[in-house]
Amino acid sequence: MINKNEADRRPRGRPRAFDREKALAAAGETFWKLGYEGASLVDLTEAMAITPQSLYAAFKSKADLFRESLGWYLGEVGSAARAALDEPDVVEAFRQFYAASVRQFCSEDQPRGCMLSAALVNCGSEHSGIAKEVAGYRAASIALFQARLERAVAAHQLKDGTDCAALARYLGAIVQGLSIQANDGASAGELDAVAALAVTTIASARR
Repeated sequence: MINKNEADRRPRGRPRAFDREKALAAAGETFWKLGYEGASLVDLTEAMAITPQSLYAAFKSKADLFRESLGWYLGEVGSAARAALDEPDVVEAFRQFYAASVRQFCSEDQPRGCMLSAALVNCGSEHSGIAKEVAGYRAASIALFQARLERAVAAHQLKDGTDCAALARYLGAIVQGLSIQANDGASAGELDAVAALAVTTIASARR
């Protein structure tokens, strides 16, 4: 027989469902901070405040959770920097892009650096598929830069003959370098100075 005290301690009704979006954001920040391989199941479930069973039921696997976390990062964190590229003037567009990136990389309210730059670079062969997906996102960023530069050439903001492919890859390397240096503790002011040099490079290609 169950006594009254034991009955009172029992949960009543169905278990309360967790907030999926909140849990996804917590997983994203965990991957962002620890990387894909570094984030264990225990790290993830503790951050998300759910059980392993709930994680697999909602997200299927760690790899699928990571993929969704990348989508969360791009939509919730990286969107402000990308939006800056819509500025009409190409130099101002990249100035604002880098300013937004540095603010994000050095924020005290979230992990430092960029999730795409830090989450998975070198990894074991069993995770090579995930690594290729992340590399694809980085390549897409460079393609976005190149398209923006090509529009600037077409709009006569940059010189004809500007090597947009090389300049875009250079600008992408600067972003990745800023992320790594932010992780290493560089200040926003120090990173802003580096970004200013990148913007000066774009300005030197003006007509």
